[in-house]
Amino acid sequence: MKAFVIKAQKREATGKKDSKKLRREGLVPCVIYGGEVPVHINADFKDFRQVIYTPNVYIIHLEIGNEVIKAIIQDMQWHPIEEQLLHVDFLLVKDDKPVKISLPVKTIGLAIGIKQGGKIKSNLRKLKVKGLVKDLPDSIDLNVEPLEVGQSIKIGDLNFEKLEFLENKSTVIVAVEVTRAVKTGETGAEGAAAEGGEAAKEKTES
Repeated sequence: MKAFVIKAQKREATGKKDSKKLRREGLVPCVIYGGEVPVHINADFKDFRQVIYTPNVYIIHLEIGNEVIKAIIQDMQWHPIEEQLLHVDFLLVKDDKPVKISLPVKTIGLAIGIKQGGKIKSNLRKLKVKGLVKDLPDSIDLNVEPLEVGQSIKIGDLNFEKLEFLENKSTVIVAVEVTRAVKTGETGAEGAAAEGGEAAKEKTES
């Protein structure tokens, strides 16, 4: 998994008044969980732009003075109207301890069903997984080329070594659905065959 560096500073004051002051200065109050005690820090909002405006997921290397803490973003709070990141919760990660994280789904190839007149429907943009940081891919890549109309890929179909998927096995991730055009085409063909049969019958009787 890709890593991204964010420079941060520890903060002693944690009240609402101090948090508001930080935000006015363009800083984001943050908390790192997962250690013996929560660690309160702040970082420049500009440093978050490359990791929050993308579907990608990153391991964050928080540089706090001479210390580097490896973490993932667990939660973000936004202002309901303005483009202002109010608060970020980080989760400390360790190389020997599995983490739970949501990874983006990417479809690879052109499904056979598309050529048959169907359309791809993605039900899940991200999948919840559990695994060691070193085993986490940048994304869950799904080859949809073999899928025909009416076929799908479910959680239970996935086989990624060293990853545990936390969704229900029967959950459909991506499918090739029947379009209205395909349905109309089938109905038209059936109707034409029926009309042809009736015409032949009438000709025989006459």
